[in-house]
Amino acid sequence: QVQLVESGGGLVQSGGSLRLSCAASGTIFSLHNMAWYRRAPGKERELVAMIERDYSTNYADSAKGRFAISRDNAKNTMYLQMNSLKPEDTAVYYCYADQGEPGYESVPGSWGQGIQVTVSS
Repeated sequence: QVQLVESGGGLVQSGGSLRLSCAASGTIFSLHNMAWYRRAPGKERELVAMIERDYSTNYADSAKGRFAISRDNAKNTMYLQMNSLKPEDTAVYYCYADQGEPGYESVPGSWGQGIQVTVSS
């Protein structure tokens, strides 16, 4: 089975930066479209950024210009560099890997356990 483990979260002041990592195992990492989601208290889970198997990227409007998603297939790792953090970014952040087969993106993939990011005002 696919295993995803997030790291790099924590507490940071407004305007600070964090770099999240998602380490994947149990699969051929390069086959998967990947994404970062987050869930803030009292809110629905939302997509933050995605990076596809061809390295194309997309960002939520709230993340554009502040966050950068990347992947290193040789290290089986995806990253999310978060700069200029705001209290509104406080959430549990989740790593997601799709099913890994072209044409099956709608099939549920795999989730990490989530990692807390807290931005103080």
